Amino acid sequence: MKKIVASLLSATFAFSSTAAMAGGPVVIEEEGQPEVIAESPRSGWIVPVVVGLVVLCAVACGNDDNTEE
Repeated sequence: MKKIVASLLSATFAFSSTAAMAGGPVVIEEEGQPEVIAESPRSGWIVPVVVGLVVLCAVACGNDDNTEE
């Protein structure tokens, strides 16, 4: 009986150890980061035009204080 148990136990260890070592090492390769290119904003000209119009209006309107007394 001991010979059967010993042979069965050694067979179990042999089969389980090969299953545990199967597959080999896992190699993870990192991918490169995607290149992000920012586009120039289309509304970059709006702010200077609005500021220019405000300044032009301030100069054109001027100071309308009449000092006729």
